[in-house]
Amino acid sequence: MPWGFLLLHLNGTMSAMKLRLALFPVLLLATATASASAQWPRHATPGVPRAADGKPDLAGPVPKTADGRPDLSGLWQNVMSFPRTDSVSGTGGSPNADGSIPVIMTLFWNIKYGLKEPVPLRPWAADLQKQREADNNKDNPDALCLPMGFMQFHTHPQPRKIVQTPTLVLIMYEANSGLRQIFLDGRSLPNNDPQPWWYGYSVGRWEGDTLVVETSGLRDGGWLDVVGTPFTDAAKVTERFRRTNFGSLEIQVTVDDQKAFTKPWTVTINQRIMLDTELIEFVCNENNLDAHHYK
Repeated sequence: MPWGFLLLHLNGTMSAMKLRLALFPVLLLATATASASAQWPRHATPGVPRAADGKPDLAGPVPKTADGRPDLSGLWQNVMSFPRTDSVSGTGGSPNADGSIPVIMTLFWNIKYGLKEPVPLRPWAADLQKQREADNNKDNPDALCLPMGFMQFHTHPQPRKIVQTPTLVLIMYEANSGLRQIFLDGRSLPNNDPQPWWYGYSVGRWEGDTLVVETSGLRDGGWLDVVGTPFTDAAKVTERFRRTNFGSLEIQVTVDDQKAFTKPWTVTINQRIMLDTELIEFVCNENNLDAHHYK
């Protein structure tokens, strides 16, 4: 397994990540000392549709806000299906028996995995990714407890919470305690060369039942995945959030970065609702002693 990613989760203070990775068998072996005491008290999620037997009906109708928009609010987790391959780089492997593409050790590790066409990297960007892999991906922001690139946050095994208001959507990421703002008040993207942000500057608008979010102003030299697929400060990202039923959220992400790629490309990421729980406080940099040992 490349990079010191596993080492990051061996610290005794990393119990939040360890609990979340209970759904991730490969990393679970490295985090088996998780403390159950770190879990939030169980509290029922309000407004959950119920089937005739009283169980949650995750295929039920999409909840609506007071103004009739689809309500994206909730605690969401990347849909996890495990790859039938030993290749961490995600360059091979077969679909699951149900036809779905393995996700967790694929898109998170390598955003190019499973796409019908290769991501159109420019030669320098392909070389940079190879160099990052050769360095065991030790400089990935997640390994250094820094804010991650937008794609790593979308595909990370730790969940995220969406809070929706008429003029602002907040996304709170458990991973590295990230916080992102999406403005829905009609403003435009800044065009005055503002200071670049880790998460960029995001504005959104509704197209029917889909929230379309445009982001620019990202920092240069970013990572789209663990293996180091790069993006630059020229990147413009368009995300299309669509809640397809009560329990499912689809995010279609288009990356247009003329410095790093020869043309725009798109990937779709699926999320599922998490009920009766909350985000766990996760301070990645607390007692983080591993980074000093990365080679």
